[in-house]
Amino acid sequence: MPSALITGITGQDGLYLAELLTSKGYDVHAIIRGQNNPKLELVQRLLPDVRLHTGDLTDLSSLMRAMRDAKPDEVYNLGAVSFVAYSWENAQVTSDVTGLGVLNMLEAVRLYAGDDPSKVRYYQASSSEMFGKVQAVPQNESTLLWPRSPYGVAKVYGHYMTINYRESYGMHASSGILFNHESPRRGPEFVTRKVSRAVARIKLGLQESITMGNLDAKRDWGFAGDYVEAMWLMLQQDEAEDYVISTGETHSIRELLDAAFAHVGIEDWSDLVLQDPRFMRPAEVDLLIGDSAKAHEKLGWKPKVSFEELVAMMVENDLTEQKVLAGL
Repeated sequence: MPSALITGITGQDGLYLAELLTSKGYDVHAIIRGQNNPKLELVQRLLPDVRLHTGDLTDLSSLMRAMRDAKPDEVYNLGAVSFVAYSWENAQVTSDVTGLGVLNMLEAVRLYAGDDPSKVRYYQASSSEMFGKVQAVPQNESTLLWPRSPYGVAKVYGHYMTINYRESYGMHASSGILFNHESPRRGPEFVTRKVSRAVARIKLGLQESITMGNLDAKRDWGFAGDYVEAMWLMLQQDEAEDYVISTGETHSIRELLDAAFAHVGIEDWSDLVLQDPRFMRPAEVDLLIGDSAKAHEKLGWKPKVSFEELVAMMVENDLTEQKVLAGL
C-alpha cells in the first residue's frame, strides 16, 4: 500500500485529493495545524481513515516528525495562506507560510530521503497568480512570471525553490501551476463561493443584494475535483516536471454572475449587485487563461466539468445548505 502525506488537508484541494488517494488504496496521512483547528471535525467526518499529524509549515521540526511518522512515498504540499486579498493585509504571514513554508517542506523531504533523493515524490501547489501582469496569452509553463500580490510573489518563491531542489538534489519534485479551481467546498471568502452563496440566499429571500469589486476581471475556472487528479498523475511520471493545469477557457465575473443567477431563474441581476471600491485589488490581475497542452499530452489529463456545470453545482449546494440553516 503506497503512503501519501498531504499538507493543507482542510482546504478544498486537500479534501478532494485525500478522497482520491483513499479510493486508490493509499495509506493517507495529513498535517493539520493547531490542536483546536476549526476544520478538524470536518476532516474527521469526511475522511475517517486519514491519519492526522499536528504540524505547521513554519516549523521545520514538526514537518520532520510528520515525515518520520507517516513514512510517505508521496508528499503533496497544498498548505498556504491562499486568499489573495488577505495577502496585502498580512504580507509577512503570507510570505512565511506560502513561501518559506515550501522551503521547510522541501528540506524535510530531503532530510528524510537521505542518500536516495528520489525516494519521496513531491508535489508543489503553484498558482496562476504567479503570472499576474500576464506577458503572454494564454499562459504556459514558459511564460514569464510577473506576480501582482504578496500571495503571488510567495508562490513564485516556492515554485522556483521546488525547481532548485529538483535540479540541486535530484529530487522527484513537480509543480502544478493550477489556474482557478472551485467547488462547493470553496471558502466563502472566495469570489465564486461568495457569488453562489449570495445567489442562493437572494433566491430564498434571505438577503437582498451582493456587493462586489471588479466585475470585468477574467479567470480560467475549473473544478477542484478534476484538478487533484492532475496532481496525482504528475507524481506517477518517471521524470519530475512542471505543468499548467487549466480549462483553457476564460470567463469574467459578470459571466459568473450571469450563470449563477440564471440557474435560479433570474435573468436581470443589475439591481441585485452593488460595487464597492473596498473590494478592488490594489494591483489587479485582469486576464488569466491557461494552456494545458503539456498536461494533455504527457499526463493524459483533461478537465471533465464545464464552467456552467461548476457554477450550477455550487449554487445547488448553497441552496440546500441555506435552506437547512434557515429552517426552510
